[in-house]
Amino acid sequence: MKELEKVFRALANRRRLSVVSYLKSNRRASVGEIAGAIKLSLKATSKHLRILNDAEIVEREQRGLTAYYFLGTDMPARTARIIHLL
Repeated sequence: MKELEKVFRALANRRRLSVVSYLKSNRRASVGEIAGAIKLSLKATSKHLRILNDAEIVEREQRGLTAYYFLGTDMPARTARIIHLL
């Protein structure tokens, strides 16, 4: 049950919902690309991505100085079903 609580808390923010929606349609994006798409600062976008990462909704891949984010491939089945509904 704690897993679902963490997921719902992470998704209980319209900016984080925007990030998830963006990643659903764009597959993989850098922090800068996501920030530009949701019209938020890099710092604030990074904070939201960290919360989504902690909830295992997104994963992070570092390539040089750039961090890329994408929807988690190993997220629990219940989480995946919730994301699918968004």
